[in-house]
Amino acid sequence: MMVTSHAVVGVAVTTPILVVAPDLAPVAALAGFAGGVAPDLDLLVGTHRKTLHFPLLAWVVAVPAVAVAAVVPSPATVAVAAFLVAGAVHAGMDAFGAGEEMRPWERTSTEAVYLHPAGRWLRARYWVPYDGSARDLGLTLVGALPGLLLFSGLVRLLCATAVAVAVPYTLVRKRLPPYFERIV
Repeated sequence: MMVTSHAVVGVAVTTPILVVAPDLAPVAALAGFAGGVAPDLDLLVGTHRKTLHFPLLAWVVAVPAVAVAAVVPSPATVAVAAFLVAGAVHAGMDAFGAGEEMRPWERTSTEAVYLHPAGRWLRARYWVPYDGSARDLGLTLVGALPGLLLFSGLVRLLCATAVAVAVPYTLVRKRLPPYFERIV
């Protein structure tokens, strides 16, 4: 899936805080956006969808962080909890997408995301056929709605920017592999 999808879903999962602590909602949304992006930093360092993706273990850290934020709500505790939950959701979402190949629509790899405790890769489900597919764009558009409609300022701007990046990327995605192959 596109990093834009993960980022806006990171914002979307924080929206319940608008009901219980509206003053902390912007910091939660910004941390959710960042947490939705963070696992994909392993594109730069390590093995993508393995080094910083923890579909099971991330919840072992995220759930207690949410409990701490519920008991001691502060900008810091809420930000940490939102960041960790968004990162955990990101890693889990990748199992519903394609494998990690240059042309995922060809389905040459079924390795979606690494499950560290089991020492194996989770199988790609292809519910979102590949990053930049129409379904992926749909996920970005739906995921961005809470950030666009319920927030203002930087949160809204980041969600709008994610959509603005996702639309053209979707339009050119299938034309990109030859250019990436030259770089790699």
